[in-house]
Amino acid sequence: MFSILRPYIFSLDPEVAHDLAIKSLKFNVLPKSIFNVDEEEMLETSLFNEKLPNPIGLAAGFDKSAEVYNSLFKFGYGFVEVGTVTPKRQLGNPKPRVFRLEKDEALINRLGFNNHGSEIIFKRISNNLPDGFLGINIGPNKDTLNKEEDFYSCLKKMSPYASYVTINISSPNTEGLRDFHDQKELEKLLIGINKIKKENSLSKPLAVKLSPDIDDNEISKIIELIIKYEISAIIVSNTTEINRKNLSDLKKNERGGLSGQPLRDRSTQLIKKFYNETKGKIQIIGVGGVDSGKAAFEKISAGANAVQLYTGMVFKGPGIVKDIKKDLISILKKENLKKIDEAIGINA
Repeated sequence: MFSILRPYIFSLDPEVAHDLAIKSLKFNVLPKSIFNVDEEEMLETSLFNEKLPNPIGLAAGFDKSAEVYNSLFKFGYGFVEVGTVTPKRQLGNPKPRVFRLEKDEALINRLGFNNHGSEIIFKRISNNLPDGFLGINIGPNKDTLNKEEDFYSCLKKMSPYASYVTINISSPNTEGLRDFHDQKELEKLLIGINKIKKENSLSKPLAVKLSPDIDDNEISKIIELIIKYEISAIIVSNTTEINRKNLSDLKKNERGGLSGQPLRDRSTQLIKKFYNETKGKIQIIGVGGVDSGKAAFEKISAGANAVQLYTGMVFKGPGIVKDIKKDLISILKKENLKKIDEAIGINA
């Protein structure tokens, strides 16, 4: 069905097409069974000490305001991450702000954390409890005077209904956000996060989402702090502001974060580096160019415990998860592996 509709969908502005997708998903009519695959038990894994049917997740950015996560679970995702959620409602940056690079199978976005705000999103989730493992990605408002306080506010607000919470310090579209990759700034933030967790008896696991544009010499410092302050996982990685010179599409120089195939190799390289330095002490969720079983296996065999996608679904449609699951099962059989967990880090 998607292949038939794709020319029409791609004739629309990317953000208009996305809004139509959200509206259609609100009907929640597709039966989950059509996205099942044989022998999926080979893909069972655990994330944050919870059992998941498979390691394929939907990245934050698609369901920004937590409107359709239960419809998305039906597509076969092992987990879904919503957000980024900010304390107050935010309209985001001026339009146009999303660009489809068809020749490169990539997107560039400068959305700027547009979402309905933590109060509305909290009520929405409380009135429609998740049918699966739900991550909530949080960040600061653009005009905030204190980014740390925004993280603390969202953490307190959103924790009750989250399976895990992602601290997003890596979007290139909020000025100053990536400053938290600096060792002193990150430590200050994580000290505050742990204080909030303790004061409010919050026990949900935390992940930190990282930029792909970090220098290799920053990796050890980040790992040291992640372990010291008991963060459960890192997400590698968000969109990139670089890596444009080899792109073909005329829109390649639009300002914003680049996602999709051009990010694939860089994120996989980073996963390997983090895996080899952490030696399994923290879990890794791999993101960037995941659009096939081969791409997912690359990241898992590089050291990722799970993967996420978003741009891949834009280009290949909602059936992508089923296709990835089938491909992964075939790859496991070829590699003489009985379970997906046996593949983690084998090529790191």
